[in-house]
Amino acid sequence: MNKPQDHAFLGVSTSLTSRRWVGPSLQEDRAAEAMVQATNLPPALCRTLARRGVQAQEAALFLAPTLRDLLPDPRSLRDMQKAAARFLQAVVQKQRIAVFADYDVDGGASAALLIVWLRQRGIGATLYIPDRIDEGYGPNDAAMMALAAAHDLIICVDCGTLSHGPIAAARGADVIVLDHHLGGETLPAAHAIVNPNRQDESGDLAHLCAAGVVFLMLVEANRQLRETGIAGPDLMAMLDLVALATVADVAPLVGVNRAFVRQGLAVMARRQRVGLTALADVAGLDAAPAAYHLGFLLGPRVNAGGRIGKADLGARLLATDDPAEARDLADMLEQLNTDRRAVEQAVRDLATAQALARGTDGPLVWAAGEGWHPGVVGIVAARLKEATNRPAIVIGFEDGIGKGSGRSVSGIDLGAAIQRLASEGLLLKGGGHKMAAGLSLTQDQLEPAMARLAQLLDKQGAGALGPADLRLDGILMPGAATVDLVTLLDDAGPFGAGAPAPRFAFPDSQILFAKQVGETHLKISFGDGLGARIDAICFGAMEGPLGPALLHHNGSRFHLAGRIEVNVWQGRQSVQLRLEDAAPAH
Repeated sequence: MNKPQDHAFLGVSTSLTSRRWVGPSLQEDRAAEAMVQATNLPPALCRTLARRGVQAQEAALFLAPTLRDLLPDPRSLRDMQKAAARFLQAVVQKQRIAVFADYDVDGGASAALLIVWLRQRGIGATLYIPDRIDEGYGPNDAAMMALAAAHDLIICVDCGTLSHGPIAAARGADVIVLDHHLGGETLPAAHAIVNPNRQDESGDLAHLCAAGVVFLMLVEANRQLRETGIAGPDLMAMLDLVALATVADVAPLVGVNRAFVRQGLAVMARRQRVGLTALADVAGLDAAPAAYHLGFLLGPRVNAGGRIGKADLGARLLATDDPAEARDLADMLEQLNTDRRAVEQAVRDLATAQALARGTDGPLVWAAGEGWHPGVVGIVAARLKEATNRPAIVIGFEDGIGKGSGRSVSGIDLGAAIQRLASEGLLLKGGGHKMAAGLSLTQDQLEPAMARLAQLLDKQGAGALGPADLRLDGILMPGAATVDLVTLLDDAGPFGAGAPAPRFAFPDSQILFAKQVGETHLKISFGDGLGARIDAICFGAMEGPLGPALLHHNGSRFHLAGRIEVNVWQGRQSVQLRLEDAAPAH
């Protein structure tokens, strides 16, 4: 067993943010020491690798992940050969193809992958993305009937696994589903359903987002083309889309997902996709992109159209090869994202107040309100989840029907619980995956459904969760926190869901400078008394006890914890700590 230490790291059982600090386990410490001896890599990097379960002999490969080493055989997924063969049949026979996609980043990127691939083969495709409010998630009968009347093949991406009725309604056209959402006991009558989360799959590729599944289908299509002596489009150049979807959909950055994102970021840095270039420019991204930028800068803007605007804007931006159209779409999405923030804040304030009044120490935190925009309930649920370390559901009602979204915490399978509710008739519709789910229900169903969901989540242990522990990779002294070390640590990335960035504690630190920045942020400098000095920034620090305690330190010393990064100012590089927590050093 590789359990973390039972005792609090540096003796911090309750930090300024009320968290217990947890350090490496004894086994991880031993593995890190052995790796230092075997590889000569810095101890901080070895501790990070040991925390990820990497063995000394695997370190070199882990630090340089390649698709060649990590790409699974697409044919390991059920229906894959069948799906690719039908896709190529449509291409060769110049049949009419429609792409039905979800309205989020993963759906938009998945659609763009197919559209770009087909364009390079000289074939156009119809893009159809349902309106979040009028149509809701996934295929519906009316849309599928209309598409089937005008097309020979409909490809559903990031949706469709549970769409029995709508797929049956697509008479006269074949339907291929490329999805990753949890499958039911029976599958719709589609020509092919490729989904690593089908119940008859092994689960080995369950971490793929839909764009990852689409990419594998295109790998298989290129393979089948090669067997006929034809070279397919360049798939490596499309990895920027897969990377964006993987990070934005919060897919765990493990296995092939690491290679998708690492190599996709390198493709994106070349600024060859006009849509992503235009979006990066309006977002003010003036450096080579990192996984953080995909999740917090580009992803929300691509999503903004599906949340509160026209649902297909994001997919059109990602697929276009027209620079003028890309600039126009990017400007629209930037404005919609600004509008989305205002809508989100209003719903967040109401939902937080309601959840606090109901109580946040049970197995489920939830809130529901009339007129709450369905495009922001998922983001608000994520904020509630982060604040409480509990699965959270937020629901907006309109004309008696509620549309909600949920986010879960590690170890609690929300998608399965929501699917159970739907099967028990407590919802109109519901589905998802472990960490995120969607649902719709009536006003009468609300209280019984939430009570039952709380029961199901309690059985999984959600009610016993305390504040999230702060997991630390070890101790670092200011003199050892160099730009070179940050660069080496980045090789253990990309960091995100399922692969958190390394976090270190700087023990017994002296605050040398502290200043409030804006309304809520704090900037400090600290040292260890030996001459080395580091700047740190803590966003939102003044909203809780952390900021005031450090600002008014009165000479007290603190253990400081966070992630180190490179800060560039006027061409000069220095290490900065992204401060997350602190505790008095007694």
